Amino acid sequence: MAIDKRVDSAAAAMEGVGDGATVLISGFGGAGFPNILIRALREHGPKELTLVVNSATHRFSLTHELIEAGMVARIVASAARGAGKELSVFETLWREGRIALECVPQGTLVERIRAGGAGIPAFYCPVGYGTELAEGKEVRSFGGRDCVLETAITGDLALIRGDLADRYGNVYFRHAQANFGPAMATAATLTVAEVRATQDEPLAPEQVQLPGVYVDRLVAVGA
Repeated sequence: MAIDKRVDSAAAAMEGVGDGATVLISGFGGAGFPNILIRALREHGPKELTLVVNSATHRFSLTHELIEAGMVARIVASAARGAGKELSVFETLWREGRIALECVPQGTLVERIRAGGAGIPAFYCPVGYGTELAEGKEVRSFGGRDCVLETAITGDLALIRGDLADRYGNVYFRHAQANFGPAMATAATLTVAEVRATQDEPLAPEQVQLPGVYVDRLVAVGA
């Protein structure tokens, strides 16, 4: 049977996602947010999710819909403060103790995800030493520099956004779209890629920025 990882709809791409899942969601700045898939996940309705995202409150991302729907128990992120003067729903829930937050320096966050995809259980990093972010973590000194032990991050599901894919799951990203996507794809049990378009013929080798071996399902959204 020929390999074809395309599915008919974003809803179909959520099949098998259950309560308690850890969900890695790409996106940085204004690029790479898989909003069609995020909305499909909301409609699918799993509860007690852990979200691993760069920002918990970015205005261009629909992750807030998952939070507002009461589906999220915990967030691992490098940014959690909204841009406006009023508190976001997430911030209100966090202050009330109804949602947990693990704040991680941005570079450390992506390295923890990369380590998860590479099968590296933990690594030492100097970032965060001596701050509240390092409280309760093991510290060792290397070459006279104190480093914090950081554990890898893996997920049950990764939702990523690309520009173009072939039926084999190879993905091309447009400019900054790539951001966290390639690393997240390697670190998840199930990776779903939302792309503008798909094609039957293989991508040219120089276009492949994420090999299809890391992608399980493809959804073409046309925009």
